[in-house]
Amino acid sequence: MIKNLSLFFLLLIILVILSCEKNSKEEPVYKPTPYTFDIPFAFPTKMNIPVNNPMTVEGVELGRFLFYDGRLSGRTHPDSLMSCGTCHIQANSFEAGSNHPVFEGGFVHGLTGIQTQHVMLPLINLVWNQSGYGWNGFLFNDNPNTNFRNLEDFVRIAVLAEDEIGGDTTKVKQLFQSIDGYPELFFKSFGSSSITFKNIEKAIAQFVRSLVSANAKFDRFLKGEEQLSSSELNGFVLFTTEEGADCFHCHGGGGNPLFTTHLFYNNGKDTVFTDLLDRFSITGNITDKGAYKAPTLRNIELTGPYMHDGRFSSLDEVIDFYSHHVKWSEQINPLMHHVLRGGVQLTSTQKEDLKAFIRTLHDEGFLTNPAYSRPDKFPDEQ
Repeated sequence: MIKNLSLFFLLLIILVILSCEKNSKEEPVYKPTPYTFDIPFAFPTKMNIPVNNPMTVEGVELGRFLFYDGRLSGRTHPDSLMSCGTCHIQANSFEAGSNHPVFEGGFVHGLTGIQTQHVMLPLINLVWNQSGYGWNGFLFNDNPNTNFRNLEDFVRIAVLAEDEIGGDTTKVKQLFQSIDGYPELFFKSFGSSSITFKNIEKAIAQFVRSLVSANAKFDRFLKGEEQLSSSELNGFVLFTTEEGADCFHCHGGGGNPLFTTHLFYNNGKDTVFTDLLDRFSITGNITDKGAYKAPTLRNIELTGPYMHDGRFSSLDEVIDFYSHHVKWSEQINPLMHHVLRGGVQLTSTQKEDLKAFIRTLHDEGFLTNPAYSRPDKFPDEQ
């Protein structure tokens, strides 16, 4: 009897071992491919990639699908579809732009019809942003007073906000869980086919961090591959000197290929500050009243209207403002050196030269790169 029981348990153990080996062979392997970031010439080496969301080829691919999939609203009715790509148009440097068929004046609105507080900022080279997102920097990595700190959180805000997608995160993750192809992509990206909104945030953030512009005419000039015209060179000198247009303090210059410091400035647009969402609303520092982020000037001719409230419709208007209409207040940034005479006082020729230089920051490859474009098919259409 004991001998038979021993034989029985031995056979049972063998069957368990064989079953485990079989299951281990059938279990898919989670091995995402690290995303290779080739840092462009003269660009910073320090990037804002969270330790808990390393970029992978699979994660960026999934993020691209989610970025453009209108079902990110958590709805499937054709009139209720909305995604990041609805407003962030690649041809406009991932901003709505002045020519959007629905959104006028640079302001966008969600499915509710509620208009956003500020005009949009472009999604460009944000992997190098270390100092907060949004016009007032309300998302900030090192801010201990908020749970919203990075691009991942921006995704959640965009989905929930009534003036943007106005969705429900639970419905969103449940919907994508039911769509063929998505669970497999989530497994390949994050090791689990059970979709969480946290992983939706991570995937879209990875895609946005992959959006890099570094091949404008000025980039090729820095590498010795192309020459600037005399007007463009004159504009470059104006851009990078205090005696000229004095742009470089806030927007960088030849030594700052991002063409923004990612910092916040009161640039003399107003003397009375009524907007409750300026930089002061975040810091409580009185000197931050009327201060907003200096946006990148890359592809700037496509991202109008300009300033946080879209008050200027063209580059000519912006250049004219900085030349003649800067206003003094106690909160104006000290870098606005020419405020006491109303601006930098550029001549008409200098204005044209400055605009010619700014146009050398146009990166056509960024606007047409298929890796950044809307997919031809979504996972359930493959």
